[in-house]
Amino acid sequence: MAIKKHIPNFITILNLVSGCIAIIFALEGNLALASYLIFLAALFDFSDGMAARALKVKTDIGKELDSLADIISFGLVPGFIMMKLMQQSVCVAEINAGITFVLPYLALLIPVFSALRLAKFNTDSRQTHDFIGLSTPANALLIASLPLIIEQKSTLLGFDPLWFSNLVSNLYVLAGSTIILSLLLIAEIRLFSLKISKSYPAQNRIKYIFAVISIILITVLYFVAFPFIMLIYILLSVTMKSKIYNYTR
Repeated sequence: MAIKKHIPNFITILNLVSGCIAIIFALEGNLALASYLIFLAALFDFSDGMAARALKVKTDIGKELDSLADIISFGLVPGFIMMKLMQQSVCVAEINAGITFVLPYLALLIPVFSALRLAKFNTDSRQTHDFIGLSTPANALLIASLPLIIEQKSTLLGFDPLWFSNLVSNLYVLAGSTIILSLLLIAEIRLFSLKISKSYPAQNRIKYIFAVISIILITVLYFVAFPFIMLIYILLSVTMKSKIYNYTR
């Protein structure tokens, strides 16, 4: 029993270690590897909860450790990635030197608002079955996709995603995205969780639909799919909220 209760915490630590290594790669400018490590951290973050439920172990230290790991992997790392992307974009941007120096620091909003998001989540009883505001892993995965989109050369259908790569590497697009995503982290918008609910099976249908759409988009568009998946996720949550969340009223 003593060993069993530490298994979820060990998986959480793997999340934390992935984030720490990702910081090193991000600071060295290897944004692709840093992004892949965010995806790995997200896998560990999903797995520790599954392990805790399967083993029927839940501890206060596990909850706190999870939040501490998340602020590194899904707050600090995406913040560094966004900062590096903006610094790289300004190298070719013919704009005011003062703006090019200041704007990349806007990326620090991501770890700041991620910390606020996690603190809010831990103290908000409304977020038992779903989220109020964008979750930090979802936000981090979207940001992690950006360097991979920039490096992507093709899709399953064969079209060149260069136009989209140029869009997401634009300094002003990155700065605007930073502000919007930071605000979404703490926004009073109810978004559905991807966990399958045994208590409320009626709401699982929208999750299955979203999962199928996401798989199709990733299969066809690869990393370019992630911004579209995020948009679909938010739109589905907002438009279907009366059907998904009527049990909370």
